[in-house]
Amino acid sequence: MVRPIRWVIVNDGSTDRTGGIARRYAADHDWIEVVDMPERRDRSFAAKVHSFNAGYAKVKALDCEIIGNIDADISFESDHLEFGLQRFAEDPRLGVAGTVFEEEGYRSEADSFEGQHHVPGQFQLFRRQCFEEIGGYVPHKAGGIDWIAVTTARMKGWWTRSFREKAFFHHRILGTAERGRLRSLFSYRQKDYYLGGRPLWELFRVGYRLTKRPPISWEASRWGWGTPGRGYAASTEPSLSTSCDFIAKNRCEN
Repeated sequence: MVRPIRWVIVNDGSTDRTGGIARRYAADHDWIEVVDMPERRDRSFAAKVHSFNAGYAKVKALDCEIIGNIDADISFESDHLEFGLQRFAEDPRLGVAGTVFEEEGYRSEADSFEGQHHVPGQFQLFRRQCFEEIGGYVPHKAGGIDWIAVTTARMKGWWTRSFREKAFFHHRILGTAERGRLRSLFSYRQKDYYLGGRPLWELFRVGYRLTKRPPISWEASRWGWGTPGRGYAASTEPSLSTSCDFIAKNRCEN
């Protein structure tokens, strides 16, 4: 088992016992540090970036080659991190790495469209040079911060890979922290629109949703794409904060 040089746990205003549990472990292990953020009213993905940046500031001065972003609501085997580090050691072109994941009744390897080049945002390892070249995570309120990071890495010439040999378990269905399943599907299709997704691509995704339960979920997927998001800045462009080059790359890969 490989021990991290530093493990920073960012408590972003949790109302459960997360902060206390993290501090208890930090007291027993000098390589663990806890950063307490003020309770956030906005659970947008932009707020997640700000929390990550608070943690990254604690390790920025350390001499390390690999950095990671790991959500607190996942679990994995004890050699999961070691497996990821070995992949970086084997391929100097690898910029972002992770694995497939599972949820209740769902496995990303079989049930998603992203393919092996997309690395799920709940567990992302970066070669530090790659992370700095892409400018870190973009605080995009509509979401897709993991997608932006991974796609930008490929634009910079790095390889990205979601490995199939391992998997982590996500204990909460994607996007359902403060909303239901259908609203989550609707929101994800909004995100695809803002990031420049092609209409034909979305049509295929809606068709795929027709094969899944509940049957009404395809309507949420259908109407989410192209629907303006409440709380997002008005824009006539497909993306709120992504460049034309990014949109071109995203559409080319779609």
